[in-house]
Amino acid sequence: MNQLDKLKKLKKEKNAIILAHYYQNADVQDVADYVGDSYYLSEVGRDSDADIIVYCGVKFMAESAKILSPEKKVLFPVHGEATCCMEHQATPGLVLEMKKQHPNAKVITYINSSSEVKAVSDACCTSSSALKIVENIDADEIIFVPDQNLASYVAEQTDKKIIPFDGQCNVHHKVTLENIKKLLEEHGKVEILAHPECQKEIRDISTYVGSTAGILNYAKTSPNKEFIVVTERGIHHQLKKDSPEKFFYLPYMVCSSMKRVFIETIVDALENEKCEIKMDKELIKKAKVSLLNMHKYAGG
Repeated sequence: MNQLDKLKKLKKEKNAIILAHYYQNADVQDVADYVGDSYYLSEVGRDSDADIIVYCGVKFMAESAKILSPEKKVLFPVHGEATCCMEHQATPGLVLEMKKQHPNAKVITYINSSSEVKAVSDACCTSSSALKIVENIDADEIIFVPDQNLASYVAEQTDKKIIPFDGQCNVHHKVTLENIKKLLEEHGKVEILAHPECQKEIRDISTYVGSTAGILNYAKTSPNKEFIVVTERGIHHQLKKDSPEKFFYLPYMVCSSMKRVFIETIVDALENEKCEIKMDKELIKKAKVSLLNMHKYAGG
């Protein structure tokens, strides 16, 4: 029995589903039952009647699935360590200090953060839901943690005061205007689609700025055939699946933490029910509030 047949058999026997983010390796995306952005996958995991969730992403994603569904077994089949750099940038202490300085502000934390930071936040958000949550939460001042670029993007579209934390996604933040100008020189005047984790200078020259799901939808529905896409390279797989006749040019943007799940590690984790996410019950209880508020304020 090959690995793919074995995986199908194990999923059926154990009532398991596989969730994968768009930044995962292409073969991992292909074996997943659901592929999506952070917000979509959080909904799928929450609403699924599966007994086991196999989460192919980075640590904060798997922990968020466990927080929203503590009764389910969540497996995180990574080789080595797979954390988002932003999980290490913000700490509960730093967030609480910002709250002291701005007592009337509510804390909205990007889902790319540790469970401990979620536990001291009023609501979480994803890149696709950030603006809606900022607009709907009952506060005129928002402490936005930890991504300063997403905070800047939201601040441009709201009248509320956004107080940013000094953090960023290393993969998106390092892309410069010169990188994009070079691609424009190579490919001509094509549309630029960028993730809001990019710096303002990139967003300002982009045709469209949005989440991974938003970028995919724009590229799929646009009449144009060529695009520069400024986000992690894993998205290219789904872009080509959706629109095989179109051309996508990406700067070199690779999140190594997103490339640490393999077919072999998925099969091994599911067969032996290993790599399980285990969390303190009190932490789950505290962090769950901000994740539930994310869905509440985003309308999902």
